[in-house]
Amino acid sequence: MAKKKRSPEEDARRAKIRELLEVADVSSMEDIQTLFRDTIAEFVENGLESELDDELGYSKYDYKNKDTDNSRNGHSSKTLRTSFGDVEVSVPRDRKSEFDPKLLKKNQTSISQDIEEKILSMYAKGMTTSDIEAHIRDIYGVEVSDTTVSRITDKILPAAKEWQQRPLEAVYAVVFLDAIHYHVRSEGQVVKKAVYIAIGINLDGKKDVLGMWVGENESAKFWATVLNSLKNRGVEDIFIACTDNLTGFSGAIEAVFPRTEVQNCIIHQLRNSSKYVSYKDLKALMADLKAVYTAVDEQTALDALDAFSERWDKKYPKISRSWRDNWANLSTYFKYPQEVRRLIYTTNTIEGFNRQLRKVTKSKSVFPTDDSLFKMLYLAMVDITRKWTGRRQDWSVIYAQLTIYFADRIPE
Repeated sequence: MAKKKRSPEEDARRAKIRELLEVADVSSMEDIQTLFRDTIAEFVENGLESELDDELGYSKYDYKNKDTDNSRNGHSSKTLRTSFGDVEVSVPRDRKSEFDPKLLKKNQTSISQDIEEKILSMYAKGMTTSDIEAHIRDIYGVEVSDTTVSRITDKILPAAKEWQQRPLEAVYAVVFLDAIHYHVRSEGQVVKKAVYIAIGINLDGKKDVLGMWVGENESAKFWATVLNSLKNRGVEDIFIACTDNLTGFSGAIEAVFPRTEVQNCIIHQLRNSSKYVSYKDLKALMADLKAVYTAVDEQTALDALDAFSERWDKKYPKISRSWRDNWANLSTYFKYPQEVRRLIYTTNTIEGFNRQLRKVTKSKSVFPTDDSLFKMLYLAMVDITRKWTGRRQDWSVIYAQLTIYFADRIPE
């Protein structure tokens, strides 16, 4: 195979490298690593000095162009971890301590930080450890192990737990509550655990994930713990809570937030209603149920439910009974105009979020610990909510209605 012909630029660069190796008396791989460390130190220090020049507006000793009451104030030493070993770097300081370098951030202790950020990003998108290893090897030529990936992602746990305990707003217009289930190893066994999720919409119409809690299988008792956690973090009032129809859920909400209205998710109710219906009856039965939940008002909905009972009770008696048993929490939305109805009659807001979490976690059939599950969900949440920047487009209409229905509870 013929040797690849180099361009004149490449030849010139190679000549400079040969000259550098000769001057540095490089004769072994250890010498090359030492040279790399020196090169890294020189590159970083020159870059930091240039950044400080730009910050102050004048270069060192160029006092005639000085137009600031700030000035240089010596150097501090920092040890950087690199792939070639530790490197001592001299970092310039300013007298007012206002210099915030971009090349080497104040809290940065490793130039592998960029690699760590890439690993966290890939982990947040649900890539497997082996995929992450392959990508880092291809991009950076660096080998990373399962243990390394785990160590890097574990660094996020303190931030995740701090996020879980952060103060919240005093009032939320709507809070959506739902759970998603995963398999986790516990005491030598694989058990099914619920991740309890709360998403709030504040009075500005912006949504936010208020928290995610890993617990035992879904129960009203644990939901009470979640609600108390929200209260302890500063939530004083929730106008409407949108939930599935878990037994005891309404009681748990009432115990913690007694003035909160509860709206059970209509989609959950429809799924439960259609669970045991024969395929040949399904289309007609669901059409009759649609007349119930799309009615213009509550009385019309009850009339449609009576008509449904007459037609279907002999064959499927449990369906209308379930609707009537849960009617108090299924019918809350009828009192509101269409804009508010669309917001609260399903838990689509949180279901969509859960779908994105499942997409990220689908590569993991079993999580080794609760922390490993929470860590991945937290990173995925940060990635997903990065796009949640604005408020709902119809929020001005919704808020106008809320000020009528909850006039005495809207903060001044």
